Amino acid sequence: MRHIPASGINLFQLIYVFCREYTAKTGLAPMNLSLGNPDTVPDAAILELQARCAADPAFDFHTYAEESNLLRFVEGMVELHSGVSLADEPHLRAVPIAGIKTATAFLPLACGLHLGGARRRASLCVVSNLPAYDVVDTWSKDYLGARRVAWPLVSVDRMRLNLPRLREALKKAKVAKPDLVFVIRPGNPAAVGASEGEWKELIRFCIRSKARLVNDAAYVGLADNSHIALASVAKEHPELEWAEMYSVSKSFSDPGARLGAIVGSKDFIEDFVLIKGNSDSGPVPYLMAAYGKFFEDMARARLCVEKLRAMYRKRLDYVVPAFRKAGLREACRTEAGFFTLWKVPRMVLGAELAKDPRTKGLPPHEAFNRLVIEETGIVGVHFMGTAAEGSPEPLIRYAVCADVLDPSFQSRFEEQLTRLKPEY
Repeated sequence: MRHIPASGINLFQLIYVFCREYTAKTGLAPMNLSLGNPDTVPDAAILELQARCAADPAFDFHTYAEESNLLRFVEGMVELHSGVSLADEPHLRAVPIAGIKTATAFLPLACGLHLGGARRRASLCVVSNLPAYDVVDTWSKDYLGARRVAWPLVSVDRMRLNLPRLREALKKAKVAKPDLVFVIRPGNPAAVGASEGEWKELIRFCIRSKARLVNDAAYVGLADNSHIALASVAKEHPELEWAEMYSVSKSFSDPGARLGAIVGSKDFIEDFVLIKGNSDSGPVPYLMAAYGKFFEDMARARLCVEKLRAMYRKRLDYVVPAFRKAGLREACRTEAGFFTLWKVPRMVLGAELAKDPRTKGLPPHEAFNRLVIEETGIVGVHFMGTAAEGSPEPLIRYAVCADVLDPSFQSRFEEQLTRLKPEY
């Protein structure tokens, strides 16, 4: 007998169902712009170092790596992604992590969620953004029983961090102060970064509230110059308790490595390490060593990231104007990585989503995605956002983790886009 109800199919599993149905109906592969995973592999120099380190019989390359920092991997990750030199910041601490998703699950516990029994669990408040790839909400609220307050990202704000909206959300939830504020900058699905001013405003709020601040910076390596890493600002505020997480998954097209780093204020990181020590055994050590060796030539590492960023930029420079020409309206500008985010129209393909028999009764964001996949084969990920006045705002995310510059893709894609004829 199952102990967990088999209800609420995972969003991505649902999209796979839509894709299979399209192929069964048409005999064609879908034009899959839903995937948010890199479709390339690490640079040849990284692969060569990984192979060399895997063959090295050094014990440290093949044993547990709970807190190991082989070949100064952590220093390289932090400097590359934030510009911060750990040697110059003795009040900070950084450790390797086995991926950001795993580390995120530990954060509510690192804030003491498990201390004080049921009352503490029910009262500890985690703030996170919506729309989002919401791992922190699933863990903090659904799995661990904490309280969650959603801080809305709104298209009229271009999906940027808006502190008055956070204050209003806390007021509405009757929460005097949060314990943990968790953001994803640059975001997913809203690939928008944060400015120095936005960080400083949020930092002041967290210091006054005595809230811990965490940024999931998985996409920071692929960000344009408009984004500032949290670490580069937070390091100047020793009274702030904070952390920022980086990963090789997006920066080097290496999600299979399950490797990253977390940096932040010393007390927070030491709390995190205590939870982590009872929860995982660290990343694969020889992969960490390979990246540590790679980071010894920081100019080469930066060039590698810039090359990847340029590849996605070329893809975006094709896809974004194509969707605009087709009549879709952007929810925000893409400032990092490979996600584009669009407002869902009232009508598409000649069908009014709320009334058409194929989509009537479905949430508008899902209705749009279902119908567009069924009729055109163009696949996205649907999200429900919040409009400025608080009403739901349906959104659709299209990624460029596919070779959208292939002429055969473009011919078919452009032909199908002309059929959309969205009306808002």
